[in-house]
Amino acid sequence: MSGPLMDQVTSVKVKLGLLVAISVTVASIVAAVGAVGDVPAWLSIPVTVALALGVTQLLAVGMTSPLREMTAAARQMARGDYSGRVTATSSDEVGELARAFNRMAEDLEAVDRQRRELVANVSHELRTPLAALCAVLENLVDGVAEPDPVALRTALDQAERLSALASDLLDLARVDAGAAPLSTTQVAVAELLEQAVAEARVTGREVRYDVCVTPQDLSVPADPARLHQLISNLLDNGSRHSPAGGVVRITAEATATGWRLEVADDGPGVPAVDRDRVFERFGTLTEAGGGGGTGLGLAIARWVTDLHGGTIHFVDPAPGSTGARVRVDVPHEPRQDIQVAKHEQRQHTQVIKREPAMPKPVETPIPAAAPARVSEPGMDTLFGRFWPETGLPGNVRAVLACLAVGLLAGIVLPFRDLGVGTLVVLLAAGGVILGFSVNRRSRFTQACAALCVLLALTAVLRDAEWIVVLCLLAGGAVCMAGLVNGRSLPSFVLAGLAWPLAALRGLPWLGRSAQAVRGLRTSAAALRTAVWSLLGVLVFGLLFASADAVFAEWVGVVVPDLNLDTFVLRAFITVAVGGVVLAATYLGLNPPSVEPAGAPVRPVARRYEWLVPVLLVDAVFLVFLAAQATANFGGHEYLERITGLTYAEYVHQGFGQLTVATALTLLVVWAAARKAPRATPADVAWLRGSLGLLCLLTLVVVASALYRMHVYQEAYGFTQLRLLVDVFEGWLGLLVIGVLVAGVTMKAAWLPRAALLSGAGLLLGIAAINPDAWIAQHNVDRYAATGRVDWYYLQGLSDDAVPVLTTLPDDVVYCALTAREPSKNDWLEWNLGRHRANPLIRAHTNATPVTCRSEPAG
Repeated sequence: MSGPLMDQVTSVKVKLGLLVAISVTVASIVAAVGAVGDVPAWLSIPVTVALALGVTQLLAVGMTSPLREMTAAARQMARGDYSGRVTATSSDEVGELARAFNRMAEDLEAVDRQRRELVANVSHELRTPLAALCAVLENLVDGVAEPDPVALRTALDQAERLSALASDLLDLARVDAGAAPLSTTQVAVAELLEQAVAEARVTGREVRYDVCVTPQDLSVPADPARLHQLISNLLDNGSRHSPAGGVVRITAEATATGWRLEVADDGPGVPAVDRDRVFERFGTLTEAGGGGGTGLGLAIARWVTDLHGGTIHFVDPAPGSTGARVRVDVPHEPRQDIQVAKHEQRQHTQVIKREPAMPKPVETPIPAAAPARVSEPGMDTLFGRFWPETGLPGNVRAVLACLAVGLLAGIVLPFRDLGVGTLVVLLAAGGVILGFSVNRRSRFTQACAALCVLLALTAVLRDAEWIVVLCLLAGGAVCMAGLVNGRSLPSFVLAGLAWPLAALRGLPWLGRSAQAVRGLRTSAAALRTAVWSLLGVLVFGLLFASADAVFAEWVGVVVPDLNLDTFVLRAFITVAVGGVVLAATYLGLNPPSVEPAGAPVRPVARRYEWLVPVLLVDAVFLVFLAAQATANFGGHEYLERITGLTYAEYVHQGFGQLTVATALTLLVVWAAARKAPRATPADVAWLRGSLGLLCLLTLVVVASALYRMHVYQEAYGFTQLRLLVDVFEGWLGLLVIGVLVAGVTMKAAWLPRAALLSGAGLLLGIAAINPDAWIAQHNVDRYAATGRVDWYYLQGLSDDAVPVLTTLPDDVVYCALTAREPSKNDWLEWNLGRHRANPLIRAHTNATPVTCRSEPAG
């Protein structure tokens, strides 16, 4: 529920108002603290929103849970299972509704149970006399037995038993219908008892009856017919269970509040644990001996007692005697409204009571419904079947692990460059995410994890932030694809979208995890242990740091320097990183259904519907390649005469368009392959031929685009962006080759995963060749050949390029290394690129300043 404090609020409106006020207060305080600590807006806004949502979820997690439980219980009732109950701890209107629902469910369960027991037991009670009656009549019809008085008496006894059972059932029907008014008069108790005993003797049972009335002229207000029915049933029950020659003792006496009737026998008695059950319908104790009744007599006796406002129950036998003793206490003036209410209250008490199991001849079972986990209708409505949450319990360890990663990031990342610390945080986050992922045993997920580790290593190996950031983004995409175990391009896109949405989808799970923390038995002990351990480390650490300078230096390396501004920033980073890792962990614990489950695509009915557009595209490609050949063979003079452009301008103008054309070709191949029929060998041949030709022409276009970029770089220099688009165009060409292979084998299920992993692998390859050093080397070579270089661009390269830049002649090395200073980083910022550059930068700090003539890189 929403917690003991919120449970005490007696109004839903007030509870909602408190929830809004607390959430707004938390958001305002966090935003104000972020502003005081100079936390950037891109960090403070998401953290503020996340904390406000988290506080709202933790406080409101139980406000609507009774409604969700009621929905689930109502669905169970619709299936015939009335065992569902609602947790009701709050004091507001929802809590009252939950308690009323539980009472209704208990009544419905008891009514359904009584109905099934009634059908089963009535069937059994009717079957015995009917079977005996049918046997007697069959013997008479078949001539096996003569229609003598004994046979007729047997048939009459069974018919009378059926009649008695029908009468008892009719009385109980009047009870249930409430159609049994009292007609009270003054009744002479002694006379009524003598009449009832006389009727009991007619049954022929070998028992004696002992009647004692005190005073002898006792007269009470009662309904004589109902009271006679009560006494008759008690005498019938006592005589049936008494042994031959036993005595049934009937006593009646006046009391201070009314009068008392007791009936005792010499039978085996009623065990104390069964004294309440025998008054229920068909509550006979056949295992105790005797039996033979309908099982309704004592139920009717209690009903009559209730009508008179009295009580009936079994008491211990008198000292020195055995058997059962029934005691009935009736007030002086019975009032029927109070009597009916009392009877209904007793019936409700029976409803909510769980009786001990008693032998049943027939049991009609109800289908057992598996306890269904109560879902989150709000979230289910929002996310639909795309992201269900089935049977996912709270996970305290996952939440604590993510918080630990966030705390590690808050200590390590602020005020430090990318380096060892960044790698440690990334590895810790990846370990937590993979450790809790349900797909961690999948080979694809494991391959993605290994690739993510390699991509994270770039933070230690390279100083060029642009390639490191690209590798980390690619690692995030690969991580999401591995968590959902995606197999198609749409699944990869949906996985990327699901990561931020997990912050919303996982709020109910976070609430359950918080409830699990409160429910842990060892939580108090663990909290005390953590507090005392932290206190001991702080006290003795401060003492030793103040006593020894070396120890103080070591502590300064491990423990960050904290003041108000830095503490606020570290706190925001802790929450941000911990929240991001927690969202990814939830995505791994409960991955969405990212694979499309739509109907299979229906191919076109006629071949020309897809073939004609593909052949026309092929023709356009052929015409373009013919133009390319003409430009290449015609030379620069022909190109300048026809277009008015230099060759460098010509090749630069078309590179972007050729890249777009390559990407669109992949889209055309995908669409044609989906719509083309493959019913005949001719269909497959046309598909392979037309699309294969298109892919081959596209590879020529890719080669042309790469050649254009090469010519442009030779003319205007090499840059990071040009290297990146070169690799991107090469990756598209690699995808085209993959499409060709898929067309030959007619199997393309592997292609999306191969495209994802190859793209991330190419980024890793760029990082492996040390891109800034590669770019610097080509620009140095171009300077040596042509004397043209963009010094300002080379100055902006990372420290990865310093070993190459120091190979420049001494008279110009100043132009490339100006404004560079050796980095002064701690071990958490160690980076291979900066480590190599530092001694070289120090060696050239005294380089002679010169005038640098720079030519922009295009």
